[in-house]
Amino acid sequence: MQLTKYQTMHGSRWAVDGKWLISGFTLSSALQTPTNQLHAYIAACMCNEAASGTLLAPIDDGQEIWASGVTYLRSRDARMAESGNASIYDKVYAAERPELFMKAIGWRVVGSGADIRIRKDSTWNVPEPELTLVVNAHGEIIGYTAGNDVSSRDIEGSNALYLPQAKMYRGSAAIGPAIRLAPPAVMRTLPVHIEIERGGVQCFSGDTSISNMKRNLEELASYVRMELDFPNGFMLMTGTGIVPNEEFTLSIGDIVKITVGELTLINRVNS
Repeated sequence: MQLTKYQTMHGSRWAVDGKWLISGFTLSSALQTPTNQLHAYIAACMCNEAASGTLLAPIDDGQEIWASGVTYLRSRDARMAESGNASIYDKVYAAERPELFMKAIGWRVVGSGADIRIRKDSTWNVPEPELTLVVNAHGEIIGYTAGNDVSSRDIEGSNALYLPQAKMYRGSAAIGPAIRLAPPAVMRTLPVHIEIERGGVQCFSGDTSISNMKRNLEELASYVRMELDFPNGFMLMTGTGIVPNEEFTLSIGDIVKITVGELTLINRVNS
């Protein structure tokens, strides 16, 4: 099953596998449902009409996206290189406790086809393609989507305490185009691919696999929930294993295509 969210003349509405769900359906209500009852709950909400409209980010306005960092060796190396205090990231990579931070609230998140942004006070900006977990209110991972944790490397690199400013700003979080319902076992070897086009020409591409992650998915989700309650569930970006070289920075007009498994998220960079 794949859940999508659309903008219609009468507001936003959810669909499953291309068919409308009842108008009162929300992702929050689905994530309050235990995994073993989820498919039946969604089936009971299905309509027979084909869905259409403008795709939105598959998240409710009040839900949260969290993010993890330094979960791949490539990410560790890149952040050590950009920082004047490289040992911080080496220690995080090796530590028992993962790096976690709040990325965005649902109403700030953009979907596939919408614009992402780079900060006006930054000169070194990169996309970060990430498997994004969908976790229910009971702490169960019920599916995934593709995510882009857009980041300002120069701001974080100048001081690790600036991470919230480097990571949290308008247009810095994109997910979509859909949520694929699947157990964690399906996600452990998913391929991740990114392509960036500039002026119609590919200027960067890269590949990795979720199997290259140092930490497992359940571990990351459990740390987010350790001292927090999520009655409507949450999403978790799981870190990136693809980082462009130091000469690369996003430019206005770039098209970023991120594929995680069978989902492809497409966004244009705007100011």
